[in-house]
Amino acid sequence: MSWIKTTIGEHCTVTSSKRFHLSERSNEGIPFYCSKEIIQKINGQKITECDYIQEEFYENVKKQFGVPQPGDLLITTRGTYGVPYIYTDTDRFYFADGNLTWLKNFDDVLLPQYLYYWVLSYEGQKKIDAIAKGTAQKAVPIAAIKLLELCLPPLEMQYQIVDILSAYDKLIGNNRKQIKLLEEAAQRLYKEWFVDLRFPGYENVAVINGVPEGWKKVCLEDICLLRKIVLTPDEILPGIPYIGLEHMPRNDICLCNWGESSEVNSNKFQYKEKDILFGKIRSYFHKVGFTINTGVTSTDSIVLFTDKQLWALLLMTVSSNAFVNFTSQSCKEGAKMPRADWNEMKKYPVLIADSIVQFRFEGLIEIIANKIKALAMQNRCLLEARNHLLPRLMNGELEV
Repeated sequence: MSWIKTTIGEHCTVTSSKRFHLSERSNEGIPFYCSKEIIQKINGQKITECDYIQEEFYENVKKQFGVPQPGDLLITTRGTYGVPYIYTDTDRFYFADGNLTWLKNFDDVLLPQYLYYWVLSYEGQKKIDAIAKGTAQKAVPIAAIKLLELCLPPLEMQYQIVDILSAYDKLIGNNRKQIKLLEEAAQRLYKEWFVDLRFPGYENVAVINGVPEGWKKVCLEDICLLRKIVLTPDEILPGIPYIGLEHMPRNDICLCNWGESSEVNSNKFQYKEKDILFGKIRSYFHKVGFTINTGVTSTDSIVLFTDKQLWALLLMTVSSNAFVNFTSQSCKEGAKMPRADWNEMKKYPVLIADSIVQFRFEGLIEIIANKIKALAMQNRCLLEARNHLLPRLMNGELEV
């Protein structure tokens, strides 16, 4: 079966959204996404902050210009560009022009799902990177996307390739859902025992000034320390795991992912196994996670550690919405990107349960964390396997 050399614009409409000015946005209605929110959706993260447009505006646009439909392909084209997303039948959002390019009305020669995987491939990423324009923040022009060249196999083979690759993505998606349920269960347990004070046996325990009998009220600095080991570039060994803000989870207790450092000339903090990382730039206070190895992390993270007996309490405290809000309100103002002020963070009040309740809580959270770790590690293996197959399927090296 022969492959054909063609361009993207030959087989679909490549366009963007209708422009909405800031004055037309609101605090409720239809979600209005930029690249950041699309990337969060792809990563299975909950979108807690975004702009909206009024329902009536959305309906007018829908009648006059149309809105994305299931099967349409969106590609981020500003900031972190070249990230594809297939619009699903459960989606209902609009998006900012210039941030995302919208591909629709595909013909019977090119599958949008096949193009999705082509964009993810090494070839697709290199070609998109080559057409990006700008200095401070690059953007990918719509006109250039239309002219991107690719080789297409017959439609039947496209379906087969998509079936193989999507099987990996479905497993990854299912694991992410399980991880999210486990994270929610952990947060509920923490809230029930340490916020609502509905811990086992609470009916028979007196509470004085918000502190149950046998418990202690302390500050954050009393249960944890900062790991302040700073490594210079010449002290960082090749291949050592690196965690930056981009590899950290969003307001959950999932383990941090590691990757290659893009700032090889910058100093780094060292972290050790089961340390807790907290993003210290205000827009990243929701990024919290624990590590499963020893490595280095960006100096835009705070590295916390504690005794084994209080690890779960520290993890759940700093990943709670209450702590994130406290940190945001108490950070130093005036800077372009306000950073967390440890001198204020360390004052955050923490309850330590009596030894029996604390031991039980630590054990339950440890079980949840281990399940999350197993699922996340499985996802890492699945993603690596899919990415290994991707280029070989796309260039015809593997028969299907």
